[in-house]
Amino acid sequence: MTREKSLFDESDPSAEAAADARADADVAAGRVVRHDAVKRWIASLGTERPLPRPKAGA
Repeated sequence: MTREKSLFDESDPSAEAAADARADADVAAGRVVRHDAVKRWIASLGTERPLPRPKAGA
């Protein structure tokens, strides 16, 4: 049986480098969401009172 290729089977070093540069710029500019805020948000999903999606810098 032949395995179907997934999008993770191919790499594009220039696209990965560009994505890394954008991520580094976001971090340097403070455009990040705190880990604890994401954890609280995820834990609230599926409950009677889900929290709003956390925002960067908040």
